[in-house]
Amino acid sequence: MPEIILIGEPMAMFIADYVGNLEDVEKFTRSLAGAEVNVCIGLKRLGYDVSYVTKLGVDPFGKYIKNFLVKEGIDTSYITFDERFPTAFQIKGKTEVGDPEVVYFRRGTAASHITKEDIDKIDLEGVRHIHITGIPPALSESCKEATYELINRAKEKGLFITFDPNLRPALWPSKEEMVRVINDIASKCHMVLPGVAEGLTLTGSDDPNEIADFYLELGVKTVIVKTGDKGAFVKTQEEAYTVPGFKVERVVDTVGAGDGFAVGIISGLLENLTLKEAVVRGNAIGSLQVMVPGDNEGLPNRDKLQQYLEKGSVK
Repeated sequence: MPEIILIGEPMAMFIADYVGNLEDVEKFTRSLAGAEVNVCIGLKRLGYDVSYVTKLGVDPFGKYIKNFLVKEGIDTSYITFDERFPTAFQIKGKTEVGDPEVVYFRRGTAASHITKEDIDKIDLEGVRHIHITGIPPALSESCKEATYELINRAKEKGLFITFDPNLRPALWPSKEEMVRVINDIASKCHMVLPGVAEGLTLTGSDDPNEIADFYLELGVKTVIVKTGDKGAFVKTQEEAYTVPGFKVERVVDTVGAGDGFAVGIISGLLENLTLKEAVVRGNAIGSLQVMVPGDNEGLPNRDKLQQYLEKGSVK
């Protein structure tokens, strides 16, 4: 029985083998991408039973993704194949400075046709945690309805819900709708994990304290604002503090760092760590992830995480 359930869109990913403009690159390495699937992989590597809800196309990308998840030990009971629509994929550049160029091919995909009915088939018995991101509601109206259905069912069961906004402006009809829907979803969750830039878009402020106050006033119990290499700012109705980040000698790619942070937070909560201890773990996993080129290759198993926590140094 899964302990944690996530819903999302996985993508086949092709990473450039060398630095250059994507139109000039001739060789790529295949991998797997997707915010929610990254969290699934990270949690499974820490020993948790995780179930992933999505739809895949009946194509080589879909089959590759399904096989990848099976090898990782992730429960695929709620993954279905759709013969009408394709699996999403992306092409990712390689860079020596800053974030790489990423081109997405994800409109009209199988995952964008997830429905409320798919959510109603999920057995929540034994589930301990639900993690939501802002990506599924951006994919389509039916995905948005499915996201709300999962939240509603989870709340009926008394399950703890974490929410990472994971803004994807290009997928939304307008910035105004994105902000409205994301903040409405946030108001229904127990913990919200925005980044500073996301906070500016969603609340009008890039001040971590003001971002946190915005969501606390919406009824969120805990807000953790990711502040990049500085770490994270934590605020509840009772307390507020900053948890410093870990020193990283060389940042290779920041993609997936926020997903690694979520892995640390969720696993920490499930293990009854203090909130501060969970944030330290989140910072640690996020820093491990930025030191590799892929979206999830840096997510550690339990032994590697423990070794890093013992040897890693904070800023």
